[in-house]
Amino acid sequence: MDRNTGSGLSFAKRIYAPRAVGLGLGFFCVAPVLWQMSAPPWLWALLLFNGYLWPHVAYQIARLSKRPYQAERRNLIIDSVLGGFWAGAMQFNALPSVTVLSMMAMNNIAAGGARLFLLGCLAQLAGALLAMLLFGAAFAPHTSMTQLYACLPMLILYPLSLGLVCYQLTNKLAEHKQALRAVSRTDSLTHLYNHGYWQDLLQAEFNKCRQGQRRATVALIDVDHFKAINDSHGHIVGDSVLRLLSEKLAQSLRAEDLAGRYGGDEFCVILTDTPPVLASEVMERLRRDLGGVRSDLAPGLELTLSIGLAVYSPLQLSATDWLNAADQALYQAKSSGRDRVVMAAEAMPVSSGTA
Repeated sequence: MDRNTGSGLSFAKRIYAPRAVGLGLGFFCVAPVLWQMSAPPWLWALLLFNGYLWPHVAYQIARLSKRPYQAERRNLIIDSVLGGFWAGAMQFNALPSVTVLSMMAMNNIAAGGARLFLLGCLAQLAGALLAMLLFGAAFAPHTSMTQLYACLPMLILYPLSLGLVCYQLTNKLAEHKQALRAVSRTDSLTHLYNHGYWQDLLQAEFNKCRQGQRRATVALIDVDHFKAINDSHGHIVGDSVLRLLSEKLAQSLRAEDLAGRYGGDEFCVILTDTPPVLASEVMERLRRDLGGVRSDLAPGLELTLSIGLAVYSPLQLSATDWLNAADQALYQAKSSGRDRVVMAAEAMPVSSGTA
């Protein structure tokens, strides 16, 4: 766990509710035994403080600390010392003592794993020894029905409370994991799939086409004279051009189409279940639409695209062959004047604009 101030305070907040529930219910485990033992008033005052004031004091100690994570771990050790103390003060009355000590141990292992569990066990032992020094060493194994019923709320409600906290934490971790997964496969500038992840998608799509499950077309898109744009207008304008293209690309495609940034000024698209004619129309519309777009940073800059298309063919032995076919079509689009769409299978421009 990260132990900076933010995460440490979050840790203290997660402990706060289970501690308040657990110690509040723990009061009813210990009280019947103290009543039958005719405990002195100061011991009752300590029990009331431990059960109903200490959870709030502990949270404020952690909240106000410069290192809330370490402060909260110390609070958990104090919990364990007090738990051991009550077990010793009850002369180790079987059910109440086991209930209090096991719930403390459950809390420690949930909050800090094996290390905190072992530290908690030592703290419980220290608390029990302190109680034996004050009240003498004794063992009262018998548990009355009153004491048994007093322990039931703790045995039922506290595990539910702790389980709820663990469930919420699991959901939050799953959300963070999903967000990290999305970041790892997304290009930070364009928010399209990055090169590596798009290559994985291409391989998966190739396998589906190979099995006869669908037809698909790959498109490689290049911004014409992009190096000149960077040299003349600067990289900030160049980045804005790439963002504009990615936005237009997202608007032009269906949800099932897969768009990525192939590298530099090149984009890549898998048009799923798309015949050649329709794929050509989609890319031609994108080429025309981008021609009318202007960057706010360089209003006079006119943008054009060169696009190479390749339909899946059974003659292609790998996804690399498929991509190479689109790359060859893109090369032909650029070498024949740019600002045009070329279909690899036809080896000729599908459409063209101003060269």
